[in-house]
Amino acid sequence: MKRLILLLVGFGAVMAVVGSLTSALAGTGVGSLVVGVGGAIGALWLYRRVIGRLEQRPVTEVAWTGRGLLTGSLLGLGLFTVTFALIAMFGGVESLGWGSFVAFLAAVGINVGAAVTEEIVFRAVLFRIVQERWGTRVALAVSAVLFGLLHLVNKGATVWGAIAIAIEAGLMLGAAYALTRNLWFPIGLHFGWNMAEGGLFGTTVSGSTNHGGLLHSVLDGPAALTGGSFGPEASVFAILACGIPAVLFLRIARRRALAPA
Repeated sequence: MKRLILLLVGFGAVMAVVGSLTSALAGTGVGSLVVGVGGAIGALWLYRRVIGRLEQRPVTEVAWTGRGLLTGSLLGLGLFTVTFALIAMFGGVESLGWGSFVAFLAAVGINVGAAVTEEIVFRAVLFRIVQERWGTRVALAVSAVLFGLLHLVNKGATVWGAIAIAIEAGLMLGAAYALTRNLWFPIGLHFGWNMAEGGLFGTTVSGSTNHGGLLHSVLDGPAALTGGSFGPEASVFAILACGIPAVLFLRIARRRALAPA
């Protein structure tokens, strides 16, 4: 337990620093991109060194797999696009126009940094260690709840938004890690979803400050439809879009675990 707490505090600090710097530099675009990518690389290097030394083993959970990253990114992009389309179909999109390429670059930096550092904290550290000691169900519940609580500190946070993101992203990303035992698939999912949400469609991501994106969207309607101040992640459609793959991931992971070697 002491090891878990120390790792959470240490990598949580890295996550906070990278997130603060990329957001502060969002107006420059390139600055945010450089810090986000650099912070992500540094966090991965640090994780490999620290875990390798503490646990005396090959750190296979961060072993590079481009296929996992690409598949996750495309799936995350697709899931949010479906969510946005459903919100639009039910009248929740008031307007949609062009945004800014600078904002798009900033979004890449912000979301690369967030996807990598948050997945290290919540999946590679928290989920993995809790799962080793108490099993997958407890690991899913604990990591999802804490992931939801993290987002209560954001500017437009709501209690419902935190609950929604715990259900959709917390469970889906935990299930993605349980399925692959590798961080790159959930990193891709996390990045693809957030990039589509903020960097492409220009909507609010998890109640944080909206820096805009390639497009600019204005959502209007009941919070259950649009997500309100928290953004589309608090929409019922986001919960459905992420809940279905989460269940599928867990079923496949369970089937693999039960299959004879």
